[in-house]
Amino acid sequence: MVNVNTGFSVAGLIGAVWGAGGLVVVLLDAINRLSRIALHVFDGGLTGFQYLVLAVVIILMAYFEGYRGFQKSFSPRTAARAYYLYRNPEPLTIVLAPFFCMGYFRASRGPFLFAWVGTVLIVLLIILLQISPQPWRGIIDAGVVVGLSWGLISLLLSAWQVFSTGIYGLSPEVPPR
Repeated sequence: MVNVNTGFSVAGLIGAVWGAGGLVVVLLDAINRLSRIALHVFDGGLTGFQYLVLAVVIILMAYFEGYRGFQKSFSPRTAARAYYLYRNPEPLTIVLAPFFCMGYFRASRGPFLFAWVGTVLIVLLIILLQISPQPWRGIIDAGVVVGLSWGLISLLLSAWQVFSTGIYGLSPEVPPR
């Protein structure tokens, strides 16, 4: 746990709100779009096997994407980076705050690779799912919606914790200039 007590600035507040708020909007948009696709999984009815696969996918995505990916890693680190930005505003990081908070730049090797490799894998998954037929696309999308929803909640809770206490559990991993 790290406690940082530096001064308040309007620029820092704008950067932090833009950074974390931008990610919240992206997650809400993805949840909204994918929910509509996922609901079509029930249009033609599902077999018993397909219901089983749906349940397994939802449980796995809740655990791996929601709990392990977001709650234990991405959300606390993103909240820490938003808090870092709040306390250390710089013009470029304010303008590109959502990308800074996600670790696309000014990040140590781990978060930097996670951001870029994760983005490539997500794009490949999106391409693969676009050519997948229902109900399989809807089954996967239902799991993704659960994981993203968990992620959104964990991001909001992580940000609340960091900004209300000034203490974050994961380092923002911003290398020194």
